[in-house]
Amino acid sequence: MPRYKRQPIARHRIVDKLFFIVCLSAMIIPMLLLIILLGDVLITGIERLNLNFLTSFPSRKPQNAGILPAILGSSYLVLLTGIIALPLGISAAIYMEEYSKKNRLYYIIEITIANLASVPSIIYGMLGLTIFVRALGLERSILAGALTMSLLILPIIIITSREALHAVPRTIRDGCYALGATRWQMIWQIVLPTAFPNILTGAILAIARAIGETAPLIIVGAVSYITFLPISPFSEFTALPIQILNWISRPQPEFAVNASAAIIVLLTTMLLLNAISIFIRYRVNKQRNNW
Repeated sequence: MPRYKRQPIARHRIVDKLFFIVCLSAMIIPMLLLIILLGDVLITGIERLNLNFLTSFPSRKPQNAGILPAILGSSYLVLLTGIIALPLGISAAIYMEEYSKKNRLYYIIEITIANLASVPSIIYGMLGLTIFVRALGLERSILAGALTMSLLILPIIIITSREALHAVPRTIRDGCYALGATRWQMIWQIVLPTAFPNILTGAILAIARAIGETAPLIIVGAVSYITFLPISPFSEFTALPIQILNWISRPQPEFAVNASAAIIVLLTTMLLLNAISIFIRYRVNKQRNNW
């Protein structure tokens, strides 16, 4: 082969290898940094993590401080957020994907939802403060925080649910109509069960984002130091991110150890949620394959 044809090929191979190295570095460097940060958190906080830490109230003495109110506050917050956001988000996705006409209004709503999914969380906190805390008079309650978090994750649930519904083949819908099924029967008995694993995955990922958010809760008015347990949706509350932020801001190094232990609890909760979603998705897909 002539030399003038070999040179461009060799140059392209060099560029290809450089591009591969850059992409590999872009993956490895953040992973190494993440491993270092997680390792530091685990080494610092694992010795503080015990049953007394999980079942005690916050205290001005680091050795006596615990995260029980924060755990219950986060649990109530996530539960109410799911109850509010999941039915609304999935219903909106079903309407847009199965019922709505593809007109100008449809595309405006679609673009709006996509833009809302990328809005910074602090903006939702300001919206929640204006509407739920002040206008509706909910004050610094769990319900106000849950409504604010619902606004935060609602666009994500709608987008992921629509993608899951859109992934169901059109031929399945046509087959249902050919057998005499109504649109609702087709959606309820065929489309939703088929799209359920992907809908569930998106919903749990959205809920996991809500667990780790701090800025909206600060603006809505979550309490950073609380010595009682919330008993109703209208009770004042704190959450794990707020408790972690409070301890990190303290000058005593012992509170930093408490914050590391609380971070471990928060990360474990998020990993469990992701594991549950993967397990349910695996079981549903396995049952479907057995059919």
